[in-house]
Amino acid sequence: MAFPSVSLGPPIAKRLSRLEVQIEANRCLNCYDAPCIRACPTSIDVPRFIGRIATGDLLGSAQTIMDANPVGASCARVCPTDQLCEGACVYKADENPIRIGDLQRYATDWAIQTGTTLFAAGPPTGKRVAVVGGGPAGLAAARDLARMGHAVTIFERDPEAGGLDTYGIVPFRLPAEIALWEAEQVRALGVEIRTGVTVGETISADSVLAEYDAVVIAVGMGNVPRLGIEGEDAVGVWDALDFIRIAKMGGDVGRLGEHVAIIGGGNTAIDAATCSRRLGVPSVTMYYRRGAERMTAYGFEIEFAQVEGVEFRTYVLPKRIVVENGRVAGLELISTDPAGSARPLPGTERIVPADTVIAAIGQTRHTSLLDAFGVVHDVNGIAIVDDGMRTNLPNVYAAGDCMFKPGGIDAMVVEAAQRGKVAAQSVDTFLRAEVR
Repeated sequence: MAFPSVSLGPPIAKRLSRLEVQIEANRCLNCYDAPCIRACPTSIDVPRFIGRIATGDLLGSAQTIMDANPVGASCARVCPTDQLCEGACVYKADENPIRIGDLQRYATDWAIQTGTTLFAAGPPTGKRVAVVGGGPAGLAAARDLARMGHAVTIFERDPEAGGLDTYGIVPFRLPAEIALWEAEQVRALGVEIRTGVTVGETISADSVLAEYDAVVIAVGMGNVPRLGIEGEDAVGVWDALDFIRIAKMGGDVGRLGEHVAIIGGGNTAIDAATCSRRLGVPSVTMYYRRGAERMTAYGFEIEFAQVEGVEFRTYVLPKRIVVENGRVAGLELISTDPAGSARPLPGTERIVPADTVIAAIGQTRHTSLLDAFGVVHDVNGIAIVDDGMRTNLPNVYAAGDCMFKPGGIDAMVVEAAQRGKVAAQSVDTFLRAEVR
């Protein structure tokens, strides 16, 4: 598949000049306790990769980054660095932390542009591992397992690997080509990536269990759940992930109109809002049921949306989508309790202009897939695992959004990669113990 190159306007991240790179790289103090390393979920050796940039060793820098984080090029663009590595930088006290994310992007961009293959597969162990899902967690698990010498097959339902990085994050923040390069780095290790294959449909879970020595379930989450209100089947009502996917692939999202209403307060809601603005919609408003401080979107995402012209309305719930001739014609809202309970307040209903409504209120879980493998999960469909990502089955592991609990910071791309790495290490330990 030739993935279309879609920009939807200029990228958010500005590439550093060579002079800026040298200035930033030489600011690093190479701290003995390196708080930046501890702040990174994948423990990238930040001083080491920056030091290699300073000496002109871009290959060594890219290898240091990608060794720790198999999706380090994507994370250079989407990580909330102000909360992680840059937030821990000793220069943060002066409000001038080293631009670690930009330096990471500089080094990984060099690897992409030069077509460099960074790693090699390990000596074959004779063991076979299936990875279900080719997103950040699946790629991380597969990459490390291949470097450990195991034969790995990824089963991916989409036409291309990369998961959310490829299809679900707006191109002006993360171009699909970046995620596809990371997948190619994994494929270069001999990992077979079977795309267009849905485990549980195209191939059964029992077949996978029978054919492989171990399985890593690394699926993300499903579609946005329904709003459960009148009018949501009208033309002009979107699942935010479908909307972003079609726009990112250069597809036709149809007429959006003058007013787009986004329901939700997370990063996907922000992406849908900024994408709408860049598609030329003059009025885009996000509606959230609680206060701004409860929004799960990263701070830098919210600031970017405000710069793009997105408006925010808090303490409101959608009550009804107004429909005329089968199409969205407005949105009825109701205010919620300002104490934060999201309890609707009768008598506060009003109708606001809306030609398109985009729902971004979370995602469903792939419970049926877990059931097919016999994996125990909680009532919310979250796979239950131990510290090594092992499920209730000794040869089945879970990593990524399928085992992330809501309410924390777990759903970051970098966290997904780390869980994939942990799963790979646990699988390797399990398989080598079997050999003895």
